[in-house]
Amino acid sequence: MPSPADLIVTNARVLTMDDDTPRAEALVVSNGEIAFVGAASEAAKWAGPETTIIDARGASVLPGFIESHVHLFMGAAELVHLQLFGVHGFDALSHKLKAYAEQRPNDKVLFGQACDYTVLGGGETLTRHHLDRIIADRPVALVAPDHHTMWANTKALELAGILNGKACNPGNEVVMGTDGLATGELRESEAMTPVVHLAGESRVRLGIQTGGEPDRKPTPQEWEADKAIMCRGLEYAASHGITSFHNMDGNLYQLEILAEIEKEGRLLCRGQVPFHFKKPMTLADLEKASGMARDYCSEWVSSGMVKVFMDGVLDSGTAHMIEPYADMPGWRGEPYFSDAEFADLATEIDGRGLQIAVHAIGDAAVRTVLDGYAAAREANGPRDSRHRIEHIEVTTDADMPRFADLGVIASMQPPHPPGSMGLPLEPTVSKIGRDRWRLAYAWRTIKETGAHVVFASDWPVSPIDPIAGIQAAVLRKRWADDLPDHAFSLHEAIAAYTVEGAYAEFMEHRKGRIKAGYLADIVVLSSDIEAVAPEALHEVRPVTTICGGRITYQA
Repeated sequence: MPSPADLIVTNARVLTMDDDTPRAEALVVSNGEIAFVGAASEAAKWAGPETTIIDARGASVLPGFIESHVHLFMGAAELVHLQLFGVHGFDALSHKLKAYAEQRPNDKVLFGQACDYTVLGGGETLTRHHLDRIIADRPVALVAPDHHTMWANTKALELAGILNGKACNPGNEVVMGTDGLATGELRESEAMTPVVHLAGESRVRLGIQTGGEPDRKPTPQEWEADKAIMCRGLEYAASHGITSFHNMDGNLYQLEILAEIEKEGRLLCRGQVPFHFKKPMTLADLEKASGMARDYCSEWVSSGMVKVFMDGVLDSGTAHMIEPYADMPGWRGEPYFSDAEFADLATEIDGRGLQIAVHAIGDAAVRTVLDGYAAAREANGPRDSRHRIEHIEVTTDADMPRFADLGVIASMQPPHPPGSMGLPLEPTVSKIGRDRWRLAYAWRTIKETGAHVVFASDWPVSPIDPIAGIQAAVLRKRWADDLPDHAFSLHEAIAAYTVEGAYAEFMEHRKGRIKAGYLADIVVLSSDIEAVAPEALHEVRPVTTICGGRITYQA
């Protein structure tokens, strides 16, 4: 007889994602690992007086979801901000913002999230003057869904010291009006940072804005407050069936917070946090990235990655394109690094044995990154580097096969294509242009070259819910009949949130599958996900999340 298990999940439709044993009725967990996968009658033999038994009632049981591109600390802070997704028209915006202001009398800045680029409709662009008409006596800042543009009112611009403009690096801009003053539109992090500082939320955003550390040691109260924010994000992730996350902004401070939460026994998900390389850093600063990789390398809290931004986003015209934007003749956007700068950077990071993940949305940015990875391989010799490109919203026929050729992971987000999950088609499709539509968000074409495609949400840019992402992947619609069909099958989409996520972090031997000897990272769903119509997938909910053999969420 086997020794009694810690936990048994039975009466289940286990989708193991393991080709050797694709399905099972039950699984057994002991000491944080999966001890057995198979028949319910066999699993029952592991039961003892202390064993927790979970009856799945015929519902699906999957490997825990791996959220491969997320901004957890930032997203957790934003959970208390005004949510503006789906709000359209000046009157609706005014009503929402005034009601929120009444509820939050002590906020230093009234923040709104997911404000659409076309929130006013009729081709009208949001400015400080619109926001002043709603609230003039308190700072207001509304952030676009992609987090690459902010609109601030006059009070916020004055107090942040940028009403008269601000010098920024390429790709970042305080947009100026004909009156010589800022219009209120702030593009990219350098332009937005002064308003964020005004709000007193700068520590939460250091990982994305500077990649550096707090300028002074936080007080004990501030440290506990930041830990509480991170715990809120972990709880939110666990409630969506997530057992691992790859953060896509980073600094040492976030690793220190996660490590202390782990020490306290409150870590609900496994987390990887990168070193974020940003200008004006130099190659010498990468010694810190190597130190983070050495000091944080457990199965719970790890680093080992360097995150870089190569461009911005399509909707604000800050993504870097090979040919001009279809609606902006002559404008191609600007790269954050020249080809030579990035090749040197990639070669240095790769030479340190670290993984690289680069935000590249426009086809020119994608090409620069692929060229840089090729240069690193040429200089350092080939290795199993699994470097990544994040987003890849437009690419070229010539660059598609290079992902597989160079062993580069395509990290893509099913909620992002216009028309998915309630996103409007405009202005994005007009900016891309009809000739490039077939090369946009090209998951299927890239996958068919043999490249690894991993899925994620980019929360808080899109909802964190992996099941919503799976549904978006399955229901992906073409913008025109003559375009390639990029939709994934249900099993392909689940694999992109499990098996491929594990591969992306060199952990395919320990997670991403339900298999004996693997980590006990599991999600029990509310129903049989394979029996649900694609249109109703979002109704399937996690009811129990298990990470490392411990129940981290129970509906």
